[in-house]
Amino acid sequence: MAEEIRAEMVANVLSVPVTAGERVEPGTTLVLLESMKMEIPVLCEGGGTVREVHVEPGEVVQEGDLLVVIG
Repeated sequence: MAEEIRAEMVANVLSVPVTAGERVEPGTTLVLLESMKMEIPVLCEGGGTVREVHVEPGEVVQEGDLLVVIG
């Protein structure tokens, strides 16, 4: 079953250190966000394979926006 990783707040995307097809373990940083001059890593909770990446550096995401899908 796929796990959708969504933004928890409005933020800028600083980096996306994973790519589709990459195997990730729990604790892997999927996306690095920046909000109010603070860096917020979005971490993988369960591990799996990155199916889709929906953001790229420089984008602004809104609360609830889809970032990554893990399968």
